[in-house]
Amino acid sequence: MILNDLLGSDVRDSDGGRLGEVSDARFALDGTPGQLLSDARLVGIVVSPRTAASFLGYERLGITQPWPVAQLLRWWHRGSFLVLWEDIARMDPDAVYLRPGYAAYEVGLQR
Repeated sequence: MILNDLLGSDVRDSDGGRLGEVSDARFALDGTPGQLLSDARLVGIVVSPRTAASFLGYERLGITQPWPVAQLLRWWHRGSFLVLWEDIARMDPDAVYLRPGYAAYEVGLQR
């Protein structure tokens, strides 16, 4: 699956209830850098209850300028959460389904 196909997909709990849309993905760079970059590993997906639009980097803690944009995007994405790869039960072409008892984590990143 291509990441672009995943973005904007509905996210549903184990009972099929809609939780939101995939708005972003989190990756970790593992190992020592190769010729170009380290290997990237998908850590999880960010679920936004209102929109599949990007955070534009404003989920990073401490980024507050320009103030109106930061406030608008934080308000728009309120209630968003991170779901780890281990909590994804399956990915269909139309939706991502989470396993029972999934954990929702804070979206904010350190700068």
